Amino acid sequence: MKTRREFLQTAYWGLAASSFPFSFLTCGNTNKVKPPNVILIMTDDQGYGDLGVTGNPLIKTPNIDAMAKRSAQMTNFYVSPVCAPTRACLMTGRYNYRTRCIDTFVGRAMMDTEEVTLAEILKKAGYATGIFGKWHLGDNYPMRPQDQGFEESLVHRGGGIGQPSDPPGGEGKYTDPILFHNGQQIQEKGYCTNIYFNRAMQWMEKTYQEDRNFFLYLATNAPHGPFHDVPQDLYQEYKDINLNNDQFPQEKGHRLPEESDTDRRARIYSMITNIDDNVGRLFKKLDALQLTDNTLVLFMVDNGPNGRRYVAGMKGRKGTIYEGGIHSPLFIHWPNRLKPAHGSDRVVAHIDIFPTILDACNILIPKDLKLDGRSFLPLLIGEDVQWPDRYISIQAHRGNKPVLYHNFAIRNQGWKLLHASGFGKENFEDEPKFELYDMVNDSLEMENLADKRPEIVEQLQKAYEEWFEDVSSTRPDNYAPPRIYIGTTNENPVVLTRQDWRHIKGRPWGEDSNGYWMLYAATSGNYDIRLRFRNNQSSGEATLKIGNQVLSQSFSKVQKELPFKSIHLKKGHLNLLATLKTDGNTKGPWQVDVIRLNL
Repeated sequence: MKTRREFLQTAYWGLAASSFPFSFLTCGNTNKVKPPNVILIMTDDQGYGDLGVTGNPLIKTPNIDAMAKRSAQMTNFYVSPVCAPTRACLMTGRYNYRTRCIDTFVGRAMMDTEEVTLAEILKKAGYATGIFGKWHLGDNYPMRPQDQGFEESLVHRGGGIGQPSDPPGGEGKYTDPILFHNGQQIQEKGYCTNIYFNRAMQWMEKTYQEDRNFFLYLATNAPHGPFHDVPQDLYQEYKDINLNNDQFPQEKGHRLPEESDTDRRARIYSMITNIDDNVGRLFKKLDALQLTDNTLVLFMVDNGPNGRRYVAGMKGRKGTIYEGGIHSPLFIHWPNRLKPAHGSDRVVAHIDIFPTILDACNILIPKDLKLDGRSFLPLLIGEDVQWPDRYISIQAHRGNKPVLYHNFAIRNQGWKLLHASGFGKENFEDEPKFELYDMVNDSLEMENLADKRPEIVEQLQKAYEEWFEDVSSTRPDNYAPPRIYIGTTNENPVVLTRQDWRHIKGRPWGEDSNGYWMLYAATSGNYDIRLRFRNNQSSGEATLKIGNQVLSQSFSKVQKELPFKSIHLKKGHLNLLATLKTDGNTKGPWQVDVIRLNL
């Protein structure tokens, strides 16, 4: 595969040599039908059952329900059980294990910059590209959305608001959040989901006035926790409804537990209904601009629900590789090409979104770009196409690299093999305990047939092992974490947060934890390094190790930050570790600023 730089150079010269802006990538038809605009909506931790159209009798999602009825659907659509892996697959059309993005934090939610993103290809084909909401594939150059193909970017940092990546003053603020617009920190007003949709629609109208096609990626951080700051009017409505588990359909599949946290559920549902309100506003905007018919709108979720709740009888939740953790709705709305209620039960996944969107836009995938996904557009438009009975593999767990058989599932059209060893551990004990389900006759995974059908277990196990070996050998040192660049004009200062450190002590985000950051100094020169503290603390001593230098200085209990001035660093790879020692305890700083002087 070409390097990302080589691909972009090839794409640039292909465009420069052509008078027709799509000719370097498009199919050879000569009609002048305008390609569609594209809107990809993905919510965070919503889950399959958090919609009226998927059978939930209590949640209010009239706009998404109406969209679903006007849309084509893929009824067997899979995502990863946690968020960053799904996002890497979505943006690249490749399994996330090929991209170095293998977890959700501690430096393992960063995607390798050699990966070619959907936004990059669409941008080179003339599309305006914008992201609003959650990126979660790297907060620093060269991994930010604006470095990876998005012209317009309004995002929060890390995996969500309310995490250690929050900027000072914006901790946990869903209302009036501090966000990042094209890399610049800005103070916004209003509720975060409303802001994303408002700004997205303003940008969408601007691109329309410029007569440009657009790719809009609307990735909300709702209904991800924390749940202290939710739309209050909707929360009050849901508080008056009986949301106990016995109020949901239980006739088929796996029963919900007797007990439930109904206040938390009311908060989550208020966040989801707020998303639904915004989806309704988005379609009204498309109607007003007369763009609805030729705009491809996709709606999906990134993984299962953030808690055990209604999932239409399926088993599991976020983090699990049962259907409740990885089965997402997928509604595809495009009146010019797709018939309402048409759909397919063929097995597809997040890796297929990339080639499907390009197919819809009549853009060919570069021949030297290796994808795992394939376009399912022919299935949506009802073409008589031979669809292979292929395997889809899903795996995710904590740790620095994947472990064979750990929290994985593999399925084809008829069968699903899995080992439910749990997302939260880096490894599992003993031998894998395989489960096998007949997905044609038992889509809710009620009867484990592993003992009865050993020949199917062997077949799927072999396919999984081949997949694991393949994705693990994508590049030399395949699972090495990407490095954050310092000393560039693209980002200076660079803010390092616990989201991306390599954890070495305590709970990864705990107050007493510590870790180091893997950096690349792009230029030799002098740097200031500023340690930032989160809470009041005792006086103590800070030790900074950067490259081969070790520096120390004391700090008082009233200090909120501690600067190390004018440190000379040479160009190249280096690590940064800061340790605060107070009252015999050690911990890391909350955040670190790295500033290249005289750049």
